[in-house]
Parts: sequence; structure tokens; C-alpha cells
Amino acid sequence: MRKIQNKYQIAMLLGAFIGLPAGSMAADPVANVCPVDGCQITILSIEKSGDELEIQWEANFLPDVSRNHVHVYWDTFKAEEVSSNAEANGFKQGDWVPTSDYPKYTTADAMSVANRDGSTTICVTAGGRDHAVLDPQAVHCLSASSSL
Repeated sequence: MRKIQNKYQIAMLLGAFIGLPAGSMAADPVANVCPVDGCQITILSIEKSGDELEIQWEANFLPDVSRNHVHVYWDTFKAEEVSSNAEANGFKQGDWVPTSDYPKYTTADAMSVANRDGSTTICVTAGGRDHAVLDPQAVHCLSASSSL
């Protein structure tokens, strides 16, 4: 009997069991686990949706707000500030929205267009179950100015 050594082998075996072609699950987020290179989120587009904005993104993990998820915020804050441990790390805590909406999210609450405080750029980073930012260097931002 062959020993299964990692989550990717499990995903491949599961895919083969349910009839997916080999390798078809490798590029899609299949679990709420950060890959070795960390949880990464990329904003693909920002479009007007009524008075708000619809953001489409892709990630290398499947967001779950009770585990690893997406922190969405206006660039008036730094990644270190949109974290539950901001003050413990010497930063003033900022405003953000934790979400597991995937692959689209519509702005609301702290991310509402009405609360942008003059910002025209939206940023995302990954947060953990305790809402602490996982890696403040792993941030992606995109201008929303053409949709405002």
C-alpha cells in the first residue's frame, strides 16, 4: 500500500476517485490551507454595482471566515493596521471587512464607497481565524478610480 505524504496527493487521489482528469485540481483552491508560499489573493477587477463596487479576485486557498479568509480594505490603512493584533504590534487598528465571499465581493460596511475617506484604491490580504493578518507583505491593491 502506498503512503500518502501531503494534501496535494490527497487532492489528486480524491479527484481521480470522482473522475476528474489528473492535475485538474492543482490550480484551483481546494482547501482552506495556505500553500507553502503563503496565502495569496489577487484582485482581478473592480466594477460599479449600484452605489457600491463589485470586486472579483482569485486566491490560492478557499476562503472561510472562521479560518483563513480575505481582509478587504481601502489603502488609507496598511496591512498591519487591518489586523486584530494591530495594537499589540504597535499599529493603530484600522477598518476592514473580513470575508469568505469568493470569487466576488460587493463592498459594504467599512468597505462601502461612502466610507472610503477619499481613497480610490482597494487592497486585500489574508487573515487567519483570529483575524490577524497572516503576512503583511502579501498584499494586492488595485485602483477603483474608474468605477467610482
